[in-house]
Amino acid sequence: MLPKKPADFDSDDDAAPSAALDQQLLLSLVGYNCRRAYITIMPLFEKRMAKFELRPVDFTVLSLLKANPNINQKRLSKAINVSPPNLATLLDKLEQRGLVVRQRNPQDRRSQVLALTPAGMRMCTKAEQTAIELELKATEMLSDAERAQLIGLLQKMFLPQ
Repeated sequence: MLPKKPADFDSDDDAAPSAALDQQLLLSLVGYNCRRAYITIMPLFEKRMAKFELRPVDFTVLSLLKANPNINQKRLSKAINVSPPNLATLLDKLEQRGLVVRQRNPQDRRSQVLALTPAGMRMCTKAEQTAIELELKATEMLSDAERAQLIGLLQKMFLPQ
């Protein structure tokens, strides 16, 4: 089942149809709007990624490892804002599934680098394509220019300038 559209949240089965909630203040807040968009997109993401048994953080790790092979755990931890102990647990699970491998860094034997296994690469490629398709579906009410603008504006908030 697709997530409810924002209009679905405006009415209550027991209330009169004209009794829409006043959300004027909330709808003027960036955080509120981001959260509502997240609530719309995430169930779709979780449903489509279930076939890969990937949570959003798992998908993020695989995608980053695909794009940045042989990065160390410290850089990955910083990039996804996950504590090193939590990342280690997450990597253990991905490693047990045969998707990720940890190897000694040839330049610095004290550290380990991370890479996708061939199975991890195949799964990541399929999962990335699924993510692209579901995002296009979730944002189908936007033009390509609006979608690009939305992404650019959101990135302006968290990427270094």
